[in-house]
Amino acid sequence: MAGLSAAVELARDGWKVELADSAAQAGGRCRSYHDPQLGRVIDNGNHLVLAGNQAVARYLETIGASDRVVGPASAAFEWVDLTDGARWTIRPNDGPLPWWLFSASRRVPGTGIAAYAALGRLLVGRKSDRVVDRISLSGQLGRRLIDPVLLSALNTDPREGSARLAAAVIQGSLARGGRASAPRIAEPTLAAAFVEPALAWLALRGGRLATGTRLRALATEGDRVTGLDFGSGIEPVHGSVILAVPPWVAQDLLPGLRAPTEFRAIVNAHFAYAPPAGTPSMIGVIGGTAEWIFAFEDRISVTVSGADRLVDTDRERLARIFWAEIAAIHDLPPALPPWQIVKEKRATFAATPEQDALRPGATTQYRNLFLAGDWTQTGLPATIEGAIRSGVTAAKLAQSIGLD
Repeated sequence: MAGLSAAVELARDGWKVELADSAAQAGGRCRSYHDPQLGRVIDNGNHLVLAGNQAVARYLETIGASDRVVGPASAAFEWVDLTDGARWTIRPNDGPLPWWLFSASRRVPGTGIAAYAALGRLLVGRKSDRVVDRISLSGQLGRRLIDPVLLSALNTDPREGSARLAAAVIQGSLARGGRASAPRIAEPTLAAAFVEPALAWLALRGGRLATGTRLRALATEGDRVTGLDFGSGIEPVHGSVILAVPPWVAQDLLPGLRAPTEFRAIVNAHFAYAPPAGTPSMIGVIGGTAEWIFAFEDRISVTVSGADRLVDTDRERLARIFWAEIAAIHDLPPALPPWQIVKEKRATFAATPEQDALRPGATTQYRNLFLAGDWTQTGLPATIEGAIRSGVTAAKLAQSIGLD
């Protein structure tokens, strides 16, 4: 997504762009594919964006795909606690003045206004602070809202997660009101919303894409990158290069580059079962193995963040655990439908203060080489918003040096 974002930003301003992706398709880790086990096109994961994600909104508007992310006009998040069967819905009001906190029916059950006021402490502190250094994760509010939401946002346990990054998420969403916090899901797939329209848009402007092309080395001279080695000789570079690759690949290409070294897993499960009418499109789960359950037209999916504890678990066992929870929550038959488990062992960098400090900026020692990716210093954890923001940053820097 970072590479596509950079390409779109450059092409929008009239620059000629060429993309090379080592995978068989563009889009990197955000991909959609036909799964023969399910007989359906699925995303590798359930990638959620928010209505207030400004970089995402601008990107989609540019490529003509604003209508391909769907969700409610206002924020409403449904929850269930499997330990006692409690169900509730969090309903922030649209504007930034949080009057919704004065309505018990809009809050987490059993919480008072004072508990929410304490959240303000999350926004102030040192860069080295973890979430738990600023706010408590105990009590009903911590267990039933703060802990699961920040785990999803950081893909890292908030007990070790960066308070700075958590605060950035809150400032860009809930602090701006319910309208900015409204969830948006790609429809019908991630590729149909974020990748295919971008490629079509770029093609109309002369952009070229080569897939299955892995960059093996950079040729340099002085302070410039002069060539790219894709395995069949050096291809000369006359302009700028943006590396939108995982951090471990960037470090292979640029020895000595400081970058995150620790990562966290995400586990997704997909079930070929068309949900009944009225099934919530998304529901948060407390006290279960599943964390979020998504209902699509032709399937039901589960996402678990910070899922290192699950990556070595037998896939069928995971499928049965997840389906048992889905069936109980949505009152569905217990028989296991066709399923698929997708494990991303290095889904994101670990959003700890220590790893955040290792994130590089977009510039490098070479004046025409720039970095992009959700792992670069975007000010956010590893999100689609951060990835797209990083692409824009790299593109603007590439333009600023004035190379044709």
